[in-house]
Amino acid sequence: MSTWADTRPWLKTWGELAQEPHVLETSTPLEDLAATVAAYGGEEAISYYGFSLTWSEFDRRSTAFAAYLDERGIGAGDRVGIYDQNTPAFMIATYGIWKVGGVVVPLNPMYRGELEHIFSDAEVKGLMVSKAAFLSRVAPYAAPVPVVVLSDDRSCQIDGPDEIFSMFAELPGVPGVNPGADEVPNLPDFEAVVAELLDTDFTPVAPAPEDEAIVVYTSGTSGKSKGASGAHASVSSNSRYCVRTATFEPGDGFLTLAPIFHITGFICQFVAGVAGGARLIPNYRFDPGSLLELFLRERPTYMAGPATVYTALLSHPAASAEHFSSFKRIMSGGAPLPEGLVKKFMDRTGVYIGQGYGLTETCAQVATVPPGLRAPVDPDSGNLSCGLPQPDTMIRILDDFGEALGPNEIGEVAISGPEVVSAYINNEKATAEQLPGGELRTGDVGYMNEDGWLFIVDRKKDMINASGFKVWPREIEDVLYTHPAIQEAAVVGIPDEYRGESVAAFVTLQSGPEADSVSEADIVEFCREKLASYKAPRQVTFIEELPKTSSGKILRRTIRADAVAAAQEARAAASSSE
Repeated sequence: MSTWADTRPWLKTWGELAQEPHVLETSTPLEDLAATVAAYGGEEAISYYGFSLTWSEFDRRSTAFAAYLDERGIGAGDRVGIYDQNTPAFMIATYGIWKVGGVVVPLNPMYRGELEHIFSDAEVKGLMVSKAAFLSRVAPYAAPVPVVVLSDDRSCQIDGPDEIFSMFAELPGVPGVNPGADEVPNLPDFEAVVAELLDTDFTPVAPAPEDEAIVVYTSGTSGKSKGASGAHASVSSNSRYCVRTATFEPGDGFLTLAPIFHITGFICQFVAGVAGGARLIPNYRFDPGSLLELFLRERPTYMAGPATVYTALLSHPAASAEHFSSFKRIMSGGAPLPEGLVKKFMDRTGVYIGQGYGLTETCAQVATVPPGLRAPVDPDSGNLSCGLPQPDTMIRILDDFGEALGPNEIGEVAISGPEVVSAYINNEKATAEQLPGGELRTGDVGYMNEDGWLFIVDRKKDMINASGFKVWPREIEDVLYTHPAIQEAAVVGIPDEYRGESVAAFVTLQSGPEADSVSEADIVEFCREKLASYKAPRQVTFIEELPKTSSGKILRRTIRADAVAAAQEARAAASSSE
C-alpha cells in the first residue's frame, strides 16, 4: 500500500539541486579513485603539515601497501584494522587494504579493552597502528593479529620547516618525541614497507560492488558494540553524494575535521574527497588554537564536525571572521545542532552551518541541508530540521506497530537506500530486529513536515516521563543554547518519587559578564518562558565540561548515571540524618 512518504515530497523542495539521476550508477571506492587519478593525477591530493602527495603518488603508495599485505597472506575478505588519528597513513592504508581485497575496520584511537572484543568479533587479520599507540594501548590486545604494521604519529616522513615540526609536536595527544627504535618492538614500519614496494608489479584486485568494504563498530551504549558491515557500493554511493553540489569543485580543500575513524569523517570528508578529487587536509586531532592556524595556512573550503567543535571554536579568543573566510560550506553531523549555535556562529563568522543526519548503519549522512537552503525551525517545538532526505533515499516515520505515519506525526525514523549496511556481523538477532527487509530501524524519534524536512526529536531511550508527560531532552537543549550565557547543555531525566522522572539540565557557561551573574533560577525561568512548565528543568547544574565521546557527542548516559548516583546519595544522607 502506498504511503505519504512514497511520494518523496522532499524532491520538490530540493528542486534543481536534486541533480539527475537521483540514483547514482553503482560504483566502488577503487573505481572512484581510478577516475580521480585519471582526471587529476598530477594535482595535490594531500596537504599535511608540510607533507604533500599528488593523486598519482597516493595511488602508487596505496598499491605498494596492498602488495605488502598480499605478501603477508592478507587477501579477499580479510579484515584489517586501522588504529590512528587523521593522518595520510590512515588514508593510504585504507585504499591499500581495498586493493588487496580486504575489509577496513576503522578503530577509535581511544579504545583499549574494547579492542579485545573487536579483534575477536571481526577476526582481524591485520592492523596498522601508530607506534606510540601500540606501546601505550594496543600491544596487550594485538597478540592474536597475524600482521601488525607500525606507523609514526607524524607519518609519511614529513618534510617541512622547523616551525611545522614545533607546532605539530605541541598538538594534544602527539608525543613531543616519537618512540625510538629501541623502544618499539621489531615490527614492520608502514613508511618503510611502502617505500620498498613503490615499484611493485602487484595488480590490485577489483572488489565487486556487493563485497564487504568496511566494518564499523557502533558506540556500544548497551552491551558490546556491534560491527556494521557496509558494501563497496554503499561506501561509494554516499561518498559521491557528498560532492554532488553546486558549491563543490575538484581541488577544493577538504579539511578532515571529524575523526576519520568515525563514519562521518570517513565517508563525508575522506572518501568523498577522494571521489571528488578534492585536496585533503588531514587535521591530526582537534585543538581549537592549532585548527584556527590551519585555516589561515591551508584556506580550506569545506569541513564537517559535531556541534561541540563549533562551540569550542567560537569560544577561542583568537577566532575571527577571517579564519572562516575561505569556507564555501560548513556542515555539522553526529550530534544535534542547536538553532542558537547556528545563529551565534553566523553572527560571528558570516558562515552558515548546515546540518546532516545519518548513522554508522547508513554509511554516514542520509539527510542534509542542501547548499543555499536554510533548515526550517518548527514553530511548535523549536526544533531545527536536520535536512532533506537524499534523493536516492527513502525515509519513513513509523508508529509503535511499524505502520507508516503521515506528515508532522512523530514516530521512529526508518531508512532504506543504497547506503544502508547489510548486516551486523555475527549478530543475526540484531540484524533481524534493526534491519528487517533491509530497512534500518534507527531508534531515533522524529517527524517530517509537508515539504519533506526531517526533524529529529530524540533517541527513544532518552525520552523523559515526567508525571506522564513525554519530554524530549533535545527540545529543552535547543532552548538552553539560545541563552547568551550558556556554552553547552545536556538534559536528562532523573528519578523523582512524585513525578516518576524530573527534568535536570547540566550546562557549561560562556566567559564574560553575563555568565558571571547567571543563576540556576535564571535558567529555569528562561526555559519556563519558552516551554510548557512540565518541560522546564527543575534543577540546573553548572559544570566545567560536559563528558563527550571522542567524536564529540555529548554523553547523556554518563551525565544521567552521575546525576542518579548523586540523587541517591542525597536521599541516603537525608534518611540517615532523620
